[in-house]
Amino acid sequence: MAVRIHPTAEVSDQATIGEGTSIWHQCQIRPGVRLGQNCNIGKGVYVDAGVQIGDNVKIQNYVSVYHGVTVEDGVFIGPHVCFTNDMRPRAVNADGSPKSADDWVLSETRIQRGAALGANSTIRCGITIGEWAMVGSGSVVTRDVPAHGLVFGNPARLRAFVCACGASLHSDHREGDLVVARCEECDTLVKIPAQVWESVR
Repeated sequence: MAVRIHPTAEVSDQATIGEGTSIWHQCQIRPGVRLGQNCNIGKGVYVDAGVQIGDNVKIQNYVSVYHGVTVEDGVFIGPHVCFTNDMRPRAVNADGSPKSADDWVLSETRIQRGAALGANSTIRCGITIGEWAMVGSGSVVTRDVPAHGLVFGNPARLRAFVCACGASLHSDHREGDLVVARCEECDTLVKIPAQVWESVR
């Protein structure tokens, strides 16, 4: 399938774009970016230099994916999601001189396979959001999210667990240090460490 790039988008010739990917109005894709196959990049999305994005990713309107963020396959990023990449941001040094491009420490962030980030959520840098996790709209995520975890709030807290289909998981039985949880809709079984399961608030 052909790559589709809207005429108003600015895509570096040093970026790699996978087959079947669509890049819509007023996007900016910088050098060194790798966009996988069959991605949908919505209006006004900014993808910073060197960012790696997997296959089948959907990034909705007006998201900025900054340097140091890695997005794995099948991730959904809702409109206006905010990423960061500097734990101690300043415009100037203590002596008042402007910060240079090399005068800061990058904090990397990873969004793992199948995770979903709700609209207007803010993702603090230096964390990992696990496979099939879900972040509620408007949340401020300041710590790692486990696989299948549902988090929301400010700061976001672990509230429950969800299946890959998005429905709630409920404890079915124990296998040693694991809770085997069952999806209420598709009947899938998911194994979650008991310590993590019991940390739900």
